[in-house]
Amino acid sequence: MNLAAAGPDESAPRRRARPPRIFPSGVPDERIITCGLRKLSCGRSGLASLLETLGAPGQFRSRMCARPPQESIMASGAARGHPPWHAQAPEGTTQVTRTKPSAGLLPFYIELYDRAAPEKRALVEQFLGEIVSALASRGVEAVPAPVCRIREEFEQAVRSFEKSGVDAIVTLHLAYSPSLESAEVLLATRLPLIVLDTTPDFGFGPDQDPEAVFLNHGIHGVQDMCSLLVRHGRPFEIEAGHWQRSDVLDRVAASVRAASAAARMRSARVGRIGEAFAGMGDFAVAPDVLRSTIGIETVVCQPELIRSLLPGAASQEVRREMDLDKERFTLRSVGRQAHVETSRTCLAVRRWIEEERLSAFTVNFLEVTQASGLPAVPFLEASKAMARGIGYAGEGDVLTAALVGALGAAYPATFTEMFCPDWEHNGVFLSHMGEMNLDLAAGKPRLVVKPFPWTDAADPVVALARFRGGKAVLANLAPGPDDSYSFVLAPVTMLDVTGEDRMTDEIHGWFQPPMAVADFLAAYSRAGGTHHSALVYGDVCDELARFGRIMGWRVTELA
Repeated sequence: MNLAAAGPDESAPRRRARPPRIFPSGVPDERIITCGLRKLSCGRSGLASLLETLGAPGQFRSRMCARPPQESIMASGAARGHPPWHAQAPEGTTQVTRTKPSAGLLPFYIELYDRAAPEKRALVEQFLGEIVSALASRGVEAVPAPVCRIREEFEQAVRSFEKSGVDAIVTLHLAYSPSLESAEVLLATRLPLIVLDTTPDFGFGPDQDPEAVFLNHGIHGVQDMCSLLVRHGRPFEIEAGHWQRSDVLDRVAASVRAASAAARMRSARVGRIGEAFAGMGDFAVAPDVLRSTIGIETVVCQPELIRSLLPGAASQEVRREMDLDKERFTLRSVGRQAHVETSRTCLAVRRWIEEERLSAFTVNFLEVTQASGLPAVPFLEASKAMARGIGYAGEGDVLTAALVGALGAAYPATFTEMFCPDWEHNGVFLSHMGEMNLDLAAGKPRLVVKPFPWTDAADPVVALARFRGGKAVLANLAPGPDDSYSFVLAPVTMLDVTGEDRMTDEIHGWFQPPMAVADFLAAYSRAGGTHHSALVYGDVCDELARFGRIMGWRVTELA
């Protein structure tokens, strides 16, 4: 077997790893207020009409540098030559709708200017319209409030954002705005704050028209507001740069996506089949602590309920599931009885997810017995569910399951474990018993019957494949002292395989870490990383760091 990237010469002197980058939550006492509101639909017609009032995009001092919309990081299976697994899910299957992340766009202004120069208002409103349009082109539904000048207007705008269930508030200073008009409102809201620090004109040198000062002096309003937020311990994200001639709006869009993931994390409902694996302490957090510190609700599966959700062995639903499997997988020596029992298991778990409105689930395989209500361990349903955006983790790990669910609704993500170091090729071997996001498979997965000697449950049918190559981020959420959490991130390269691969009877894959594997493993454990992780595909490490900061976690980047 040859991996697509060669490892370092271990006989040569090794470059010492750079210390990990650590980002505290952003405030002295590491507290954060964020959104736990349920996402609601925001009307497009109202937004369109407001944009019409504000003025059509492209008319305001336009010196736009042509740029295509940001390429979606949600690379689908169809783009790789086969449809994504969730696209083939049976009718009625629970799957996560990947709605657009949304932000309330809060425009700041000062009442004094309306009294002294009312004719200027049209110009700043036109700029507001340009920003709304530019964010929309980056996949963010920006819901603009009317221009706000005084406290009552800020209160009304923020109240409307909270009602509509946006993921975050993006502030935009159209001019200077005294901070005491807005500060109390911003300190009180639970929505994450993202500060957009930009102005209409790119250049402001000696040759600039003095009249342009009026439209480009919002930065000291930003300074006034942020200083007050810092003084009161209110965390926020801030992105600065010219709206056309830099990537500042891409960064703002990334922060809104991160806020959307944070909202899902704080409203997670995680089903647990069985107790957590006895003796595994790294991910263990009591359900009441998960609820009070993050917002995660743990839903324990009752054997009577799951048994009642099992379809009959000869039912049409089971036959349809098996027929779909024959289309989606390569089957190798899968007996009919084993396939029937696994399909019944998949459908019962799927019905349970639907009935309990779960965003994720976890299974302790040792507690799946004949008395548990399930014929077999639902490894195959875990793999199918992750492709639909439902979170999963093994061994009763509610915390990591919630994380995979929150991230999987926005990014291609899967549950995984680091199993073995490849010192020779500077890599790490990933695997688990029989679960992976099937949309991340290199090629068509195979269905096999997996011998299961651990309990009296039937041998399960599982899908086996190798993780495809590409950029990814290993993301780990680790409990810390005093009910705190650390979010450990490592940008990695998932490796393709050329030549012989003798691991084809396992869920498997290899990644190359961003440093020598010895340094990486040591740094990972120094950071407190657990043995259960999420693997997120894409060049999204900075975006996931924003998610961690919005959650109020200690973020450590191993790079």
